[in-house]
Amino acid sequence: MNGRDLVRSVKLVGSKRGLRTVRSAWRRARADARAFPARGAERARVPGPVTGAEPGPGGGVVRFARSELRIRVAVGGAVFWGWDGAEPGPSYALSGEAPAADPRAVLEPGTDGGWQVVAERLTVAVSRHGAVELRTPGGVVLRRELPPRWWEPVAGGDARWVQRSEVPADARFFGLGGRAAGPRLRDGSYALWNTDPGGRFGPGDDPLYLTMPVQLVVSDAGTHLVFYDNSWAGRVVLREGKEGAGSGHDRPGASEVRVEGGPLRCWAVAGTPARVLAGWSALTGAAAVPPSWALGPQHARWGFGTERAVRGIVAGYRERGLPLSVLHLDIDHYAAHRVFTVDRERFPGLPGLAKELRECDVRLVSIVDPAVAAVAGNEVYDSGRAVGPSGAFVRDARGREVRGEVWPGECVYPDFTDPEVREWWGGLYEERLAQGFSGVWHDMNEPVSFAAFGDPSLPRSARHALEGRGGDHREAHNVYGLAMARAGYEGLARLRPDERPFLFSRSGWAGMQRYGGTWSGDVATGWPGLRASLALVLGLGLCGVPYSGPDVGGFDGSPSPELYLRWFQLGAYLPLFRTHAAIDAGRREPWEFGPEVLAGAREALVGRERLRPYWVTLARLAALTGAPYVRPLWWSSPGDRELRDCEDAFLLGDALLVAPVLEPGVVRRGVLLPPGRWYDTVSGAVYEGPGRVVVEAPLSRVPVLARAGSVIPVRGADGGLELEVWAPVKGCAGGGTVVRDAGDGWDPVEAERYTSRLEGGRVVVERDGGGGAVGCPVRVRGV
Repeated sequence: MNGRDLVRSVKLVGSKRGLRTVRSAWRRARADARAFPARGAERARVPGPVTGAEPGPGGGVVRFARSELRIRVAVGGAVFWGWDGAEPGPSYALSGEAPAADPRAVLEPGTDGGWQVVAERLTVAVSRHGAVELRTPGGVVLRRELPPRWWEPVAGGDARWVQRSEVPADARFFGLGGRAAGPRLRDGSYALWNTDPGGRFGPGDDPLYLTMPVQLVVSDAGTHLVFYDNSWAGRVVLREGKEGAGSGHDRPGASEVRVEGGPLRCWAVAGTPARVLAGWSALTGAAAVPPSWALGPQHARWGFGTERAVRGIVAGYRERGLPLSVLHLDIDHYAAHRVFTVDRERFPGLPGLAKELRECDVRLVSIVDPAVAAVAGNEVYDSGRAVGPSGAFVRDARGREVRGEVWPGECVYPDFTDPEVREWWGGLYEERLAQGFSGVWHDMNEPVSFAAFGDPSLPRSARHALEGRGGDHREAHNVYGLAMARAGYEGLARLRPDERPFLFSRSGWAGMQRYGGTWSGDVATGWPGLRASLALVLGLGLCGVPYSGPDVGGFDGSPSPELYLRWFQLGAYLPLFRTHAAIDAGRREPWEFGPEVLAGAREALVGRERLRPYWVTLARLAALTGAPYVRPLWWSSPGDRELRDCEDAFLLGDALLVAPVLEPGVVRRGVLLPPGRWYDTVSGAVYEGPGRVVVEAPLSRVPVLARAGSVIPVRGADGGLELEVWAPVKGCAGGGTVVRDAGDGWDPVEAERYTSRLEGGRVVVERDGGGGAVGCPVRVRGV
């Protein structure tokens, strides 16, 4: 640390807190140095030559001179392999026990002294030196995992490893969690360590709050997803391939995954993008379905200040005829920033306020941070110390509570990898429900300890329960937010068993969709931040997290009226539609930016509410099929190379194509169309894809195109369900799925399938399996 670090720390959070931050960072560094002596000499190891094999359920074990490889094809088509005895469990990513083995898959001799397992959708071929190839049923190579390498300390300790892989030269990489530079991941290095970037981030910042070792790879050969099931700190280096010109050789794409310890095990799913995400969802769990009100417009600001200010915001929406479903309270409503408390001076009647707003169809959502003020007399701290034999909080290698500096001051951190702690923490949400809150948002749960220098997290030597196995923060860090989300979700479900919980979390890991969604975190205000917002949502959807969205307007600065409106318009077509800003970043209410912006924002809000039945349907389909609400343009045409490279437009479900404006001064923009006929939903103009067209994009709206033949559930003028049908092409049937809103509970739902066709110059719409009767008004467009 140098003097400049100290000055920056003190300037950032105030002199007293800044000095405490320096002390906390020194404590962390000292604890890690004591717990982790220098690794010393290391011994490198590779599998060596094959020595034999033992068939087993769904595959078997291939033995090498210095390692062994277990392969198992699961029912449903997912493939698992693990080195050095690694098994599918225990795993934080899986929704339960690992899926059963497919008895039809058999380990058998392959070519050139290797072995193979032939499954319905993949062939797994193992070379005699330990390379693993994933092949299509036709024999085309999707991915080649080279023999791995381990480095083991001679004096003993955790082995680190590297896994290098090759993919086809035309392949494109996606995934790795929330990446601001995505959704297509270019050549570069990507860290696997959930990190608070410190108040703002843009496309060049990495890592961010939510990293996952999940790669989705799209090439001419097919689409596949691989997941390295290891939560330790690591790094992924990607290099896109290059096709040789003329008779030149192709250079394959390359992936290198380096991890500091833990098992080397992997899952793979292959097929169409829809089939891949369905298989990933089956493996890691269905996405939680948000209550229908959480699909409406939401408003937040750090620093509302008082109940009066909150009422003023809601009144401002109502007076201007602007829909609003949810209002969020940030940490400023807590007493001294302490979680599960209320500042009684500024919010003297919070339950009454919540009741009053709910009568206006506006719900309150509360922020919840994991850091607990380490002060005797703080009820949460005192009750946590009484949990179990050693208390609820993370401890260091000497058995002392790990302390860090967060908003309430010196804090301790619940160990959410302990089931008993999760149950205790989930019970604390009763206080939030008693205050009238309808849901929660988890923040600062990477977890964060303010740092004057170095990594703003807990000491890597801190000890965790890890479901009774025991371990340190190197393994627990990346799953901390996931485990906290589980604690909150299960607690809310116990406390209000008749209502689906609403929860979203800044940090998490693979499988977090089981407990809710996420949001961008502190995206920087600016046009690059606007573009990063779309990249994050698309990338997270391809990792299995369908419900997410950005801080509309950016978190840290004051957007221009044009930037604010373009961000607002993008947000209106993303799953989580929420304005939010820092305490000193200005206001985010639409009327603060002038009459032209207000009119454009009203149009976006009304359009969002009109599509509410479609959002409800997309939420249910995400849970049923794993398909994200927001999809890249190549979703149904992964073989189209031009679509694979398009990052400035997206599909909303199967029916709509949204082309947001991501640059200043744009009033017309080019749109790359997938195959088929597309209608401009405002002008009715007709376009034929594939190809590129230029469409109008006035400041008042962004271009939205509808696929020919689509049947879209919308809210009619009377508020009831209506089907909007876009005329199909002659000789081509269309259709759509409708899932009706069954309320905010757990009642079963039915997916209704509708078809459309052109017959004798008129559009015919029928319901499959329902005798053909539609049962609600139908509005045909595009004729």
